[in-house]
Amino acid sequence: MANPVVAIVGRPNVGKSTLFNRIAGERISIVEDTPGVTRDRIYAHAEWLGKNFNLIDTGGIEISDQPLLTQIRQQAEVAIDEADVIVLVVDIQNGVTDADEQVAKILYRSDKPIVLAVNKVDNPERRSDIYDFYSLGLGEPYPVSGVHGVGVGDLLDAVINHFPETADNEDDGTIHFSLIGRPNVGKSSLVNAILGENRVIVSNVAGTTRDAINTRFTAKDGREFTMIDTAGIRKKGKIYENTERYSLMRSMRAIDDSDVVLVVLNAEEGIRELDKHIAGYAHEAGCGVIIVVNKWDTIKNKGHRTMTDFTTLIRNEFQYLSYAPIIFVSAKTQQRLNQLPTMIEDVYDHSRRRIQSAVLNDVLMDALAANPTPTQNGRRLRVYYGTQVAIQPPTFVIFVNDPDLMHFSYQRYLENQIRRAFDFTGTPIRIIKRKRQ
Repeated sequence: MANPVVAIVGRPNVGKSTLFNRIAGERISIVEDTPGVTRDRIYAHAEWLGKNFNLIDTGGIEISDQPLLTQIRQQAEVAIDEADVIVLVVDIQNGVTDADEQVAKILYRSDKPIVLAVNKVDNPERRSDIYDFYSLGLGEPYPVSGVHGVGVGDLLDAVINHFPETADNEDDGTIHFSLIGRPNVGKSSLVNAILGENRVIVSNVAGTTRDAINTRFTAKDGREFTMIDTAGIRKKGKIYENTERYSLMRSMRAIDDSDVVLVVLNAEEGIRELDKHIAGYAHEAGCGVIIVVNKWDTIKNKGHRTMTDFTTLIRNEFQYLSYAPIIFVSAKTQQRLNQLPTMIEDVYDHSRRRIQSAVLNDVLMDALAANPTPTQNGRRLRVYYGTQVAIQPPTFVIFVNDPDLMHFSYQRYLENQIRRAFDFTGTPIRIIKRKRQ
């Protein structure tokens, strides 16, 4: 099931971004040593009491040249469309304003769960002032301080109480995949071409995303697939025409529900910054990844090095996706589309591969012999043994004398040795350092 989405809404300067950062905590940051992953702060993963959810900061939504109330209304509409739960942030210092009342009316009609956060209650003596906000008609106001974290736990308790019931996420035997990418890379054309190629459509299954229909089909080899509907990425209405950043939010919905993600690039336009934003989320989510370069038919005067040069460009721009296979296709001419089901199946199988501990440790010992562990401040890293603890993505715990002694570069070396010994094409792998007790 896709993670619930919580949107933070409110007029400017009420502290939305501060509260967003407080809830997201350190999880908004990613490993700095991983080159090429860019981050858009409009979206973050968060967790509270074992409940994982995605967080939208509507303060990061850019709506240019619009009157203030119009901008706030449009942000509220984004939240209504995207979120399972909406947090309306108001400011105790300014009291109830006309803008607060307008947003409250819009949200009240949305039929979505709404939690009212009264921010900047840094002084306990001001807690009695929150009762003025009952006039908004949104129920109990929760006093919080985004700066100091006061009251945020009570707020999140109320938020997760509104999460939809989690359905049994049983393995139905199909491979779930989605196509993600910025607007105009040809996702819809690829969807139609893939379904037209296979023809054997079994059913349309209601998706976990609102307005999405997941399409199940059978490939020629009999393997069943469920394609996560890319309507979750489609621009909807005029507010989505103002910025490409909405593609990022909608991509997250598809990624959450996918075993394998097809990151679609436009060969005609090349690589854009948003491509790296979107692909970075697929990498962090631990999904299998295939890079699909669409509209390859539009490249004129192709030479024997054209594809090689484009591949080199992708590897330079997406260094963190060095494990992802690349395929050059055309939805219009259906060039190489018949190879996609097999590639998806292979990547899915690799993401579920399990390695016996004895075999894994043979590889680790060979790696240590070929490249001995480094020393730091006179202390040498000692690697005792490793074991696989999870799949999708394959996750390995390596027991050492001191995790701080394992530099990122040596961890990357061990990952490369594991990849060299076992075929994990298309899937990220995770290495967790743990001190041996």
